[in-house]
Amino acid sequence: MAKQEKPASDGPKVSASGDMLTAHLLAMLKGWSAYGYELAQRLEESGLGSYNKGSIYRLLRQLEQSGMVSSKWDTSNDGPARRIYDLTANGSLFLENWMAMIKMHQNFISGLMEMNPLMKYAAGRSKSDQTEKAAEAEKPKKAKKTAEKKA
Repeated sequence: MAKQEKPASDGPKVSASGDMLTAHLLAMLKGWSAYGYELAQRLEESGLGSYNKGSIYRLLRQLEQSGMVSSKWDTSNDGPARRIYDLTANGSLFLENWMAMIKMHQNFISGLMEMNPLMKYAAGRSKSDQTEKAAEAEKPKKAKKTAEKKA
């Protein structure tokens, strides 16, 4: 049987992992209490990909052990008790530091892109714009080489 090809996507599928996923979960808990299931749903709805619910719960337990989130059992509904998570002061501090680090990296990358015209394509320039600029930059070099050959 012939293998069916997947339809072309708009780009690589990237999902947050490690500290990035931690930062996303902590940011979602800022000013809001949530169940693990709700957090997993919000991650998926925000375009960050789908995650194994068990992985989310494991990370939430690790965050609780490290003091970044706290949890308590919610028995207010008729259904089974559920664990609800809140951001702690340590989690808020981690999130603030994470955001400062992201801004630092963003400034660094922006500076690199300004220094290197070929990297501007990654900053949202169209490929045709990039090709035109590269061709314009090459014109003086080609003219100089042609003049040197004639001399």
